[in-house]
Amino acid sequence: MVPSRSHQRGHGAGRDAPPCVLVIFGAAGDLARRKLLPALLNLHRAGRLARDFALVGLARAGMDQDAFRASLLADLEAFATSPLEPHERDRFERQLFYVQGGFEDPGLYARLDACLSLVDAECGTEGNHLFYLATPPELFPVIADRLGGAGLLDERDGQWRRIIIEKPFGRDLQTARALNRQLADVLDEHQIYRIDHYLGKETVQNLMIFRFANGIFEPVWNRRYVDHVQITVAESVGVEKRGGYYDAAGALRDMVPNHLFQLLALTAMEPPISFEADAVRDERVKVLEAIRPLTPERVREQVVRGQYGEGVYMSDPVAGYRQEPRVAPGSATETYVALKLFIDSWRWADVPFYLRTGKRLPRRVSEVAIQFKCPPLVLFRKTMVERLQPNLLIVRIQPDEGISLRFEAKVPGAGVTLGTVRMDFNYADYFGSELATGYETLLYDAMVGDSTLFYRADMVEASWSAVAPVLEAWREMAPNTFPNYPAYTWGPEAADQMMRNDGRSWRRP
Repeated sequence: MVPSRSHQRGHGAGRDAPPCVLVIFGAAGDLARRKLLPALLNLHRAGRLARDFALVGLARAGMDQDAFRASLLADLEAFATSPLEPHERDRFERQLFYVQGGFEDPGLYARLDACLSLVDAECGTEGNHLFYLATPPELFPVIADRLGGAGLLDERDGQWRRIIIEKPFGRDLQTARALNRQLADVLDEHQIYRIDHYLGKETVQNLMIFRFANGIFEPVWNRRYVDHVQITVAESVGVEKRGGYYDAAGALRDMVPNHLFQLLALTAMEPPISFEADAVRDERVKVLEAIRPLTPERVREQVVRGQYGEGVYMSDPVAGYRQEPRVAPGSATETYVALKLFIDSWRWADVPFYLRTGKRLPRRVSEVAIQFKCPPLVLFRKTMVERLQPNLLIVRIQPDEGISLRFEAKVPGAGVTLGTVRMDFNYADYFGSELATGYETLLYDAMVGDSTLFYRADMVEASWSAVAPVLEAWREMAPNTFPNYPAYTWGPEAADQMMRNDGRSWRRP
């Protein structure tokens, strides 16, 4: 289906980001090299990056400014989403600066202060500073404390100071609360931008637009018409080089309080009173706070965990999780988790939300599938129709962004025979594809001060509160069946059985 291109609405290209300095802690790391630098280049190409912009990199590596510039420009050449033009190289080279040192060293922050004063004067960045902590999570409170102690987070004379931190925001409720307290000691909440790159995906953002800008969907988006919702974030890769981190985290901590819960919140939220950041975030946090608490008995019935074992991909053998680098040989860490949750609100009372995520599944796919209730079969009792297929609305987030609707139609012929058809909308077909890293929108929003797509402190704590009973129950119930699904299958049998118990089944995307 190719929709009409008429009646596109919006605010055009939007405003440029204001003059500012982006300070990257961990500028020599993979995140900066592979994602942040290419995203900045894409913002420049889209006309969104201020002309008066500069980047200050901080790292432990001993190099001078010329060596740093050469290194980052080589990274930009290697990882840009399209070839770097000579004029782009010249512009970025003039705007790159470097400060060397250990992040725990107070002396680093005195040198950073001096560098920022110089950059503001040379580049016209007006004292606006955005600090990006592309570092291990244990350094977040340390860096924030040092920045605060050096006065680098003070906002005055119209200048703004903001800090971006990456997930994970703690590893459980207690550590999340502790991190929030430590950040609040030196920052106001409006200065903190907790980033989840998943929320930079266009289709995730469009969940709200799809629901609230189209009058035909919102009236049926409730318990009266929806049978259940399935949210899937499946990965075909294993743990790759992240075995050390992953073995201490697992699928639940790594994916559920952030990616899956944000999809849940956007799917189930009430209409906000406006698109102002806090109005939207207020409604998202209400969904998380309304998740029905999981008792130990409910954990046993409504949560399934799994770990992949050896398997086969394209006729080649694939190692199991316990054979991956930096993973303990007898590891009890889950690489798959499925949950059945209820949201105790007027709109969603008794509608089950099934969430699942895992590694080494048959394909990489993220989607939200809303299955509607079947109409009564009584109308068709004297026809050849024996059963009706439920209508299904699928919001595809990756890799092929789009929306599809499944419904029933009459097959041409004399008798009454139904056939299932699907209407497909693909973003690339309609709007064109745009090479991006997923960080462009989030970096731009942080520069202009739009926190809509970022986590607020109460959202972080509400997410961890919902999974805390699972973590607690699992501490008392060590898995004794791992590994319990072969690599490149759709997860453990217990997850399928959980659905069969409800008379339902998982989608096979």
